[in-house]
Amino acid sequence: MSCYLRHMDEVLRKADIEVTKDNRERIDEVLHRLAGTRYKNCPATWKEIKTMMKEDEASLVKKIGQEFNKP
Repeated sequence: MSCYLRHMDEVLRKADIEVTKDNRERIDEVLHRLAGTRYKNCPATWKEIKTMMKEDEASLVKKIGQEFNKP
């Protein structure tokens, strides 16, 4: 499981997502998809997510919320 989720508390809170033991993997999958990286490649994903956070955090928050809440 990705260790970078702990660094994303604020972003995930803004997206109205509470990280729990039950949804950590789903959040991780969403972040990999948004980053355009292969699942389980956490270093590449974290690098891309950090860049996305710096460039346009509001857009990233919106995208995470939309992807996470898809049925």
